[in-house]
Amino acid sequence: MSTTQPRSRLDRAQVIAAAIAHADECGLEATSMRKVAERLHVTPMALYKHVENRSELIDEMLDHVLALLPEPGDQEGWRPQVRARILACRSLLGRHPWMREAIETRTLATPQALGHMDALMAAMFDGGLSADLVHDAMHTLSTRMWGFTREAMPTPRVPDDPGEREQAIAEFTANYPAIMRMATLASHAGAGCDDDAEFAFALDLILAGVHQLHQGGWR
Repeated sequence: MSTTQPRSRLDRAQVIAAAIAHADECGLEATSMRKVAERLHVTPMALYKHVENRSELIDEMLDHVLALLPEPGDQEGWRPQVRARILACRSLLGRHPWMREAIETRTLATPQALGHMDALMAAMFDGGLSADLVHDAMHTLSTRMWGFTREAMPTPRVPDDPGEREQAIAEFTANYPAIMRMATLASHAGAGCDDDAEFAFALDLILAGVHQLHQGGWR
């Protein structure tokens, strides 16, 4: 009598879960239909019964993760609600770094992405903000609503050789004194930037500015 267990039927949820796990480990670029199929021990063609193509798979991965966003809870006022939801999205991004590339490469917003945007706007409307101010606030938040920021151009790397380093710093200081003043006198000088703190600072600055405009009756 055979003791072989029948193989469980593959479903859409298994495909999405395997793709997320692979992207968490290897990144989004390395998450191909073939790699996901290998992870599930099936042929790539088996995946096409559940997702039309890789783009649809990424949409589903993104929506699955965004569905985990918690509600802000009993936060009083629109600013704490918007802040809490955006920081929760940033926390998700920390666990699933591939989300950034997925968000930036989507040609259309997915249902859960639209839901996140709608929740941010609903909180602002509940706070009494006008449609025009909500519109401009969302554009100002830009990628910050997803928990990340497009950084400015990186500055030149300091050479490893001590002599070359000293010369490079002297030349850079002479040419760009304000940059060097900030880099050497700011409290984090030499310790590197705290990305989370700087993200929260920028977010709070934007929300405070929007609040001030609203209080002033901005039109």
